[in-house]
Amino acid sequence: MTQYFKNVWLGLWTVLVGMKITFRHLWEPNVTVQYPKEQYPIPSNARNRLQLDTTLCNGCNSCARACPVNCITVETMRVVPDDPEQPMIADGSKRKLWVPVYDIDFAKCCFCSLCTTVCPTFAIKHTTEFEYSVYDRNDLFYHFTDMSPEKIKVKQQMLDEYLAKEKAAKEAAAAKKAAEEKAKAEAVSVKVTEEPAQPEETKE
Repeated sequence: MTQYFKNVWLGLWTVLVGMKITFRHLWEPNVTVQYPKEQYPIPSNARNRLQLDTTLCNGCNSCARACPVNCITVETMRVVPDDPEQPMIADGSKRKLWVPVYDIDFAKCCFCSLCTTVCPTFAIKHTTEFEYSVYDRNDLFYHFTDMSPEKIKVKQQMLDEYLAKEKAAKEAAAAKKAAEEKAKAEAVSVKVTEEPAQPEETKE
């Protein structure tokens, strides 16, 4: 019987001790950061979400080749020499390639920073942004190109026309060279046939 009342008292005592601690901390100021209203400062060199500066990207594809998980997709298109919109890179050099597709699958990205290391123009870099959770995995595909579908179509048509003219010019040059060589060979053949035969020497 004594043990029974002792256990009842012990149960009540532990509840009172717990409530004492609860009430003591109830009126004290919070020591935790009230996320998302409050956030700890993120270091500037944090490896969070990647960002591409399209004005610096030259389409060299170094980032895609260096990526160990193949999460970067880059597609390029030649710039036609007589393009009235001859593009320039922000560093002052001429752009030789359009970049109609530059996609990053952040569901696969391991934030290793290899792409930022090999980029010759420093077009891609990490940001401090880390809040981009989504419910649909497809929303983790980020498209960084600044070319509209209409512009891509126009530039592709210009490139096709330029390549067709270039091919025709090469075929014409090859045909002209072949004709010149043929004419030269025929001239040599005619010259050989027109030369008089040498008289044979008589033996004594």
